[in-house]
Amino acid sequence: MPFALASDNRESAMISNWFKRFLPRSLFVRALLILLLPVILLQLVVGFVFIQRHFEAVTEQMTRSVARNLNYAIAVVDKAPSGPEANAVLDFVSGPLGLPLTLDTKSMSVTPDNRSFFDLSGRAVIRTLQEMIQADVGVDLVSDARIVKVQIKTNKGVVLADLPRSRVAVSNPHQLLVLMVFASILLTAISILFLRNQIKPILNLTYAAEEFGKGRSIAYRPRGAEEVRRAGTAFLAMRSRLERQIEQRTQMLSGVSHDLRTPLTRLKLSLAMLEDEAEKTDMLTDIRDMERMLDEFLAFAKGGITEETIEFSPIDLAHEIGEDWVRLGRTLDLYIDNATPKNPLVSLRYFAVKRAVQNLVNNAERFGARVTLTLRLSERSIEFVVEDDGPGIPADQREAALRPFVQLDESRNQNDGGGVGLGLAIAMDIARSHGGTLALDQSESLGGLKATLRLPR
Repeated sequence: MPFALASDNRESAMISNWFKRFLPRSLFVRALLILLLPVILLQLVVGFVFIQRHFEAVTEQMTRSVARNLNYAIAVVDKAPSGPEANAVLDFVSGPLGLPLTLDTKSMSVTPDNRSFFDLSGRAVIRTLQEMIQADVGVDLVSDARIVKVQIKTNKGVVLADLPRSRVAVSNPHQLLVLMVFASILLTAISILFLRNQIKPILNLTYAAEEFGKGRSIAYRPRGAEEVRRAGTAFLAMRSRLERQIEQRTQMLSGVSHDLRTPLTRLKLSLAMLEDEAEKTDMLTDIRDMERMLDEFLAFAKGGITEETIEFSPIDLAHEIGEDWVRLGRTLDLYIDNATPKNPLVSLRYFAVKRAVQNLVNNAERFGARVTLTLRLSERSIEFVVEDDGPGIPADQREAALRPFVQLDESRNQNDGGGVGLGLAIAMDIARSHGGTLALDQSESLGGLKATLRLPR
């Protein structure tokens, strides 16, 4: 039994996944389907019932009444001793029966039935006449849309009857269907307008949340239904709390930075008065390391969240980073791949992005002799790819390398002038604050580490 249940669950999951592939992803389209499918099904059911019960059933009843009169006329013709007498008798009974009847004594065969494919009532007329009249019957419904031409074979010839369509079929049966379809289209259009107004507040909330995830705080006002308003109000409260928390943390860190730099400055002044140059040099190196570590701690804690987004060219930023490295006497190979030459500007936090890319370049320069920086611009994102020819990072340690205060190489300690394990963590934090990612991989061209900073535009 457990195996049977597991098999049933797998089959249900496969059916569910297959069905989900054909479902639209948009909330508006899904709501529209929920609205339209019942309307369409109702149209089909009503149309089917109307055609079966009213269209065909009433047409069949009317045709049966006419068929009885035709059977009486045929019986009179068959009993007549000759053709002329049969024609005279037929003229006599045509008036009381209300049927325009004539007898063609020269013809002894009827023409085949002729009906349009979409003439549903005509199908009921032909079927009923053939069932009710015990003779060869030919019905023409195409020559004149308002006349039903009936031919009936008798022993005296062929009886011709030109019947008004209104005698055997429902007149204007399509009006109800047309009115129903028109009303459904009108009501559906009105419903779509109301549905768009209900979906729009959800889209506005989604856009505000996405922009906040990218570090951009845009104006937003809750609108729409009560549930959407409550979600919008909760989002504004959450955003306000996060902004207050970031502001308080920044103020606290600014105070800590000021308090820590004051004693370091006094130590520098005290060391400047010492006469032992060897001892003074070592102590000044330690102080500079402490200042550098303090700067990295503060940069990681701030993460560039408080910086305002501005519009700038990432191409100019890449060239600026390359020029900075040239002034430092270092070499950086720069490559630009711009797929959007007409739209080269992005709206991001300029100095935060620059700090992230510089950290990646610094990390590559420390462990590789050759470093390349590639900038790729697409319609939806920008990528800064930094590669080196160093030892790289093993695949099972790349995730840990992005964590703060993690140093994979034990030889890179503080006495050797190494970092504190925050370079990649700061870049990762800046990427996440923009709604982007930082991925580590092996460089195919240089063989070392490949760091890809991807940010949405």
